[in-house]
Amino acid sequence: MPTLSTNDIEINYRDQGEGPRTILFVNGLGDDLDTWSAQVPAFLAAGYRVVRFDNRGVGLSSTPPGPYTTRMFADDAKALVDHLGLKDFHLLGISMGGMIVQEYALAYPEDVASVTMACTYAAPGPFCSRMYALWAELAPVVGVATIMRDVVLWGFTVDFFESQPELLAEVETAMRFVNQSVPAYLAQLSSIQTHDATTRLGALRVPTLVLAGENDILIPVSLSHKLHELMPGSTWATTPGGHCCIWEFADAFNETVLRWLDTVPAS
Repeated sequence: MPTLSTNDIEINYRDQGEGPRTILFVNGLGDDLDTWSAQVPAFLAAGYRVVRFDNRGVGLSSTPPGPYTTRMFADDAKALVDHLGLKDFHLLGISMGGMIVQEYALAYPEDVASVTMACTYAAPGPFCSRMYALWAELAPVVGVATIMRDVVLWGFTVDFFESQPELLAEVETAMRFVNQSVPAYLAQLSSIQTHDATTRLGALRVPTLVLAGENDILIPVSLSHKLHELMPGSTWATTPGGHCCIWEFADAFNETVLRWLDTVPAS
């Protein structure tokens, strides 16, 4: 896979398809570009060029000392966008990725045709802040893989554990062998602990979809809806599932996003 040298790091990325429209996917905490394996075929089939990358601190990208910020991640994405010459592209991020795309759209609104913020928030609030503080305490003791395996329990619906044993085994195996050090995990975790775009999002005029898994308990749906309310003119939607809806209910997630993208005027 190709890499880009920028901002004193190497960014690992993948660029697929030659469609007239481009979508850039941005991953969440601890996830590499394979996060989007259930989305790529659908978007390629719909005529999109699909670009995805490993954020700093995970996968095959560099892991410089932290802490990181969501704006720092957004600037890394900007460097990749400029390197590839992307213009008027659609930007989609989930969880931490949804915070990164907020910062990107606020800093570089002229680049994007639309923004989708999935399973995310404008600021963490007391519930998520306490959860993240616990993760920060546990990671040096039990390791990143154990925390990620625990997150699986809360990211999927109960039915998933009963009805999709093969996919469950695949996900649990991926979490067990997650390629992220404790310092890199803590550096990424810091970005979602400190992210706060609450007072700035009202100025965003880019077509925006705020999307939540209707059973999300990791980032509660109420926080995602507050994010939507901060942006006049944004569109609100939910899909089946919880925080990991992009895997458990991939078809519904893909259809919801693609249907909305079809309503975005061509620039």
